[in-house]
Formats: sequence, C-alpha cells, structure tokens
Amino acid sequence: MVNNNNGSRRSNGSRTNSALGVNRRSFLRATGAGAVGTALAGCLGGGNGNGNGGGGGVPDTITIGALGPADSPMGDSILKSAELAVNEINENGGIAGADVEVSTKDTKDQPGTTRSVYQELTTGENVDATVGIFGSEQLLSIMGNIAQQSTVHLTAGAATPEAPALVEEDYETNKYWFRVGPINSVFLGESQVQFAADRFEQMGWEKIAFLAEDYKWTEPITNNIKSQLEEEVGVEVTEVRRVAEGTEDFTPVYDQLEADEVDGAYTALAHTGTTALVQWAQQQRPFGFGGIHVPTQLPSFYEATQGAAISTFSQTTATANSEVTEKTVPYANAYQEEYDSLPVYTGYSAYDAVYMIKEAIEATESVDSDDLVSELEGMSYTGTGGNIEFFGPDGRFPHDVRYGADYSQGVYFQWQADESGEGHQRVLWPDDLQEVDYQSPPWA
Repeated sequence: MVNNNNGSRRSNGSRTNSALGVNRRSFLRATGAGAVGTALAGCLGGGNGNGNGGGGGVPDTITIGALGPADSPMGDSILKSAELAVNEINENGGIAGADVEVSTKDTKDQPGTTRSVYQELTTGENVDATVGIFGSEQLLSIMGNIAQQSTVHLTAGAATPEAPALVEEDYETNKYWFRVGPINSVFLGESQVQFAADRFEQMGWEKIAFLAEDYKWTEPITNNIKSQLEEEVGVEVTEVRRVAEGTEDFTPVYDQLEADEVDGAYTALAHTGTTALVQWAQQQRPFGFGGIHVPTQLPSFYEATQGAAISTFSQTTATANSEVTEKTVPYANAYQEEYDSLPVYTGYSAYDAVYMIKEAIEATESVDSDDLVSELEGMSYTGTGGNIEFFGPDGRFPHDVRYGADYSQGVYFQWQADESGEGHQRVLWPDDLQEVDYQSPPWA
C-alpha cells in the first residue's frame, strides 16, 4: 500500500485501521453538529492507454478507482467500503484469478477537484472502472469525462436523475454510467409519499410542512410533493419551503410552522440537515421532524449530537441491523470489525458496486468497457441494499437502479433511546422489516 501524498491511496488487499479515518472532531466538522452542516447532504498495464477504458481479456492486475470526499462520513464510507470489498475479493482468489487494487481519491466535495482526480484515475492510472461520488453537482461535473474516457462508472451516493437523462439523450456516448445507489431523487420523492401513506395516520401527522434544501438533488422531490401528499395521502401541506444553502438560523422557519400548528416537518435535507435538526431539538418545537435527513443516517449521529436526534427519522439504504438481504448485516459487521465504525448509505452501494464489477468481469472474461456495459445491463445482483437491477437503454431512467419492493427500496428508521439512554436506529418501514412504532418527541 502506498500513500502518494496527493489525497489518494492505493490498496491491493493489505488492511489498515488508520488511513482515511474520521475522528470525532472531523465528524462534527463534516456534519456541522451544534453549528452548521457542511460537506454532508485501467489497470496498471491493463488499459489501452488512450483513455478508452479497459481493453479485452483479464490482465494480471485489475484496478478499480473509488471517489468520495474523504473528510465527510459519506465519502469516507465510499472509500473504505471499496477497500473492504477489494480486501475480501483478494482473500478469495481475486477476480478471475487476477489481483485487484483499489485507488482512492478525495474529491473534497468540489466539482473541480472531482474532475481533476477522476482524470488522474482514468488518464493517469488507466483504471478499469470507477465507483463512488457523493453529491449530484460533483457527479454531473464528470459526466462528460466519463463519456470521453469510456470507462465504466458505478455511482454510489449522488441521487440526481439528470445523469440517466443524459444516457437517454445520447446512449452511445453516455452508456458507461450506472447508479447502484441511492435510488434517484424522483424515487426518493415517491418513497416519501409511500411512507406517508403507510405511516402518517399512525403517527398522527395530519398537517405538515415540507422542508427541502435548495440543492439540485431535491428539485425532483419538491416539484410535485405537495400535490402528491394531498391527493394520494390526504394530508394537509401548509407549505413547501426550499431552504437556502448556508442557512444558519431556522428559528423564523420553525416559528411559522408552529404558528401553522403543523404535526410534523417532513424533510429532504443533507448539507443543511444538522443545523436544522439541532435547532429543532434545542428549541423543543412541538412538532415531529424527519423524512430524508442524510446526517441522521450516520450511526454515530445520536451520540455526536448528544441526543438531539431523538425521535427524528429518515429514509436510508439500510441500517446495520436491518436484514434487507442476507448480505446486509454481514457487510456492516465486517466494516465495523475492520474500521471500528459503521457504514452509512453510500458505503452499502460502493461495496455492492465493486462486487458487481467483479461479477461482470468474470462473466465476460474481459475488462473491456463495452463488454462490461452489456453485462451490467442484464445483471440481477443481490447486494447489501436490495436486489440490484438497472433500467435498460429504453427504460424510464436508463442505467439507473430500479426502485421497489422487489429491487432497491430502502428503509425508514427512527432514533429511539433504550433504558440506558443510548440511541438506536430502529426500523419503522417497510412492514416486513419494521422493529418499532413511531414515537413523538419527548417534549411534544
């Protein structure tokens, strides 16, 4: 393993617990607990050297690139999960007998840096495929590069539906892009409507306000969420508010919600989520809080916020104890054993993405990008987050992960405290994985 001091690292299966670690201070800085949420919501010798992805056949060494913001728990989980998968694969004979290396790059959650490190992986290192990317703006910044390099990329983090729209618009150019997870923003909105239909009555949520951060990933959600909730669920929606990037004071927002006597603030928050949640808890607002809330998905979030997350809920790919498939809990346990922490949603998808690349290479006996595209298009893979299948070229969202009970669906969990006061992520939905009923905030 070599650290080249430029924000990247390369692993061929040896293990480490220290590299890419996130300590408590950097976690709080990345999530903004108590203040402001920040950066949250070729093979060596095997490529052809012309930026056109892997060549045919299987080389002696296969290299997979992983990209994510290393100082963010979301990116950290991507990078560590890719390493974990490669470690396991090498311990079990590699890919078609070939050794596997992973080269990880820190995107710093910035489009310019993302483009730069992606180019390092593809033109500099000639990796055979790439995985990762947290942040829709960052993904969209490299879609042209993915097309130019013709190197298969499996997204694990960004939710924008604009990526599959590009595949639909020009399939031959953009066919090298796929998304393993999460489900895209359109499906996230549909999921929120489904959860509301199945749980709001029991929760006592008859009147709500919808709060979304003003980022690209939430646009497909807020476009129709008011009419969908009112017409399909029968809940009153007082407003759909898009909260500006960098908002530090949610008091005026919550004053309005309290004046409107809402039962809950239904959310689509990531980058601004910690500030919103902590102020809601500190001010003990008399309404519930949850929906899609990326920071609260972190297994360490309850402790990091000193219990402010109590009773909040969120959609996520899986929790460490939810048996979405037979692979979910073993993966979470292996991750914890290796890194002394638990993964977040991006990790599940990155881990699955590496194994899907393995299956595609072994099925085709090739690292040629066009061969891999054809194999991935027809693949049905049981991963940690569900049964992963992609829409075909003529599907609703070409090369995007399918959503539904038979595919990738996700879970909704709530932070609930045990008798000792320790917080746990307990599944509320779907029915077959439900652990607990919803609990209102202790002060409401």
